[in-house]
Amino acid sequence: MAKKSKQMNVQVIWRWHLYAGLLLVPFLLVLAITGGIYLFKWDIEAAIYADYYEVEASGETLPPEEQVEIAADEHGGEVVRYRPGEDANRSAEVGIVDEAGESLTVFVNPYTGSILGTLQDRDRVMDRLADLHSELMAGTTGDRIVELVACWTIIMIVSGLYLWFPRKKNKVQGVIVPRFRKGKRTLIRDFHAVPAFWLSGGMIFLLVTGLLWTGFWGNGVQQLVTSTGAGYPPSIWVGSAPESEVISEDVADVSWAAENLPVPESQYIAGFEQVSITEVTRVAKQLDIHPTYDIFYPSGQEGVFTLSVFPHRAQDEATVHIDQYNGAVLADYRYDDYGTIGKAMALGITIHKGLQFGFWNQIAGLLVCVGMVVMILSGFWLWKRRKPTTHSGAPRSIRITEARGILTILLIFAVIFPLVGLSLVVVYLIDRYIIRKSKTLRTWLNVQEEEHHA
Repeated sequence: MAKKSKQMNVQVIWRWHLYAGLLLVPFLLVLAITGGIYLFKWDIEAAIYADYYEVEASGETLPPEEQVEIAADEHGGEVVRYRPGEDANRSAEVGIVDEAGESLTVFVNPYTGSILGTLQDRDRVMDRLADLHSELMAGTTGDRIVELVACWTIIMIVSGLYLWFPRKKNKVQGVIVPRFRKGKRTLIRDFHAVPAFWLSGGMIFLLVTGLLWTGFWGNGVQQLVTSTGAGYPPSIWVGSAPESEVISEDVADVSWAAENLPVPESQYIAGFEQVSITEVTRVAKQLDIHPTYDIFYPSGQEGVFTLSVFPHRAQDEATVHIDQYNGAVLADYRYDDYGTIGKAMALGITIHKGLQFGFWNQIAGLLVCVGMVVMILSGFWLWKRRKPTTHSGAPRSIRITEARGILTILLIFAVIFPLVGLSLVVVYLIDRYIIRKSKTLRTWLNVQEEEHHA
């Protein structure tokens, strides 16, 4: 009886693993390829935009406010961001929204004041790649698709490990090392299963940390972290914490842990003028902020300067809000202030992006991405070679009452990942009202005619 139950489990899991894999193939290829390239974003941008980034150090730099004025005079519009060069040979950046509403970045030589070039932010190569990787260039709809793909890929990895698990003791060949002398078909099978075993931990890590950026699951985790008290300690505020509906991600590009940080207000007094950007950079220096920071300008009379840095190492992250009239620091939120969950998330994100541990971090991430491509292509090739002409090649479906254990596991995943639950409802409706009413679909999908099958 136990043997029969195990066989049914394998049958159901293989069936779900196959169909999930076939549906996810195009999306996973996009995610793996774009992710592998994006690991080298900073190297690629340094090469593409070398003429914009690199300057020759020569004496004293111009005051930041003068650099900003030069860029504003050249293009007009509203200045919204300033980024000083992080070292002596790096240009300064001035972010401007022009009269047509386009976001521009103007690169200024901080020594001579000459403009090195201008980029439209929407045309930056790696930003476009990031849009493809994170939301398939389809906005919210694309974000939800990517989230669903990531969730189901985790399920597919878990199911694949179950199918991979050796049934014979002391079996090594085809389990942890490929069989090179068993023919092409066996070798390709092993190129699908063996790398999946070795890389499964890395793949799940990249998928979970990638989910942190999603608009549904990622936002839910952020809300949970904040509402459970793992958010912001009183020590980051000057005075009481603000009761503000405006959060930091609404006014600036900030680190993941700071996106829900409430934004304090500047104390507006008639006749007071905004402090200069030079003064804000002086405050940043006094606070010993990592030099790769951006300063986002206030929006409105009660807005604040937001100083944001999320560099290669999570430990150097910081989000600082500064009163626009007197330059006072209103909030100073750094990695050391994060709760345990926030620190884990920050580290996970920087590792995901290939930054935390430098070159070797990039290589490890690339190996996982390349391994995913090999697994995807080898799995698809195996299916095409083995598939009968009459149906999909999946094991025959069984009654749902015979797969309660598997369904319980799926329901657990549905609770953890709500979009998985929604997709299961959609699959059930398609099965009930479309597949079971079509003999052609039932035959191709190898579905029993009885109701409620898995």
